[in-house]
Amino acid sequence: MATPQLDAFQVIADPSRRKIVSLLSEEVLTINSLTEHFEMSRPAVSKHIKILEQAGFVKIENQGRERYCHLHSVGFEAIKDWIGYYDDFWKEKINKLQKLIETNESE
Repeated sequence: MATPQLDAFQVIADPSRRKIVSLLSEEVLTINSLTEHFEMSRPAVSKHIKILEQAGFVKIENQGRERYCHLHSVGFEAIKDWIGYYDDFWKEKINKLQKLIETNESE
């Protein structure tokens, strides 16, 4: 059975998951070392990591008994695409406004 696609914005809406992403942007961490940064249980941190993994923000690598968490780019693609669309949208609007101002100044 296929895992339903998670909405990237809903995934990063949670402050704990954003903190996990922020911590992993600095270094690769085990689930145990991530837990040390939170006032919640290891199972609760693991649940957040699982959601981040399912959404493509985190990749887990097993090395012996340890599970190492790495940032993974897939989850960021949807956010990048959404921001890119509005970046282009506003650039176009600003260019049209600039042309309108230039036209009015030359009259």
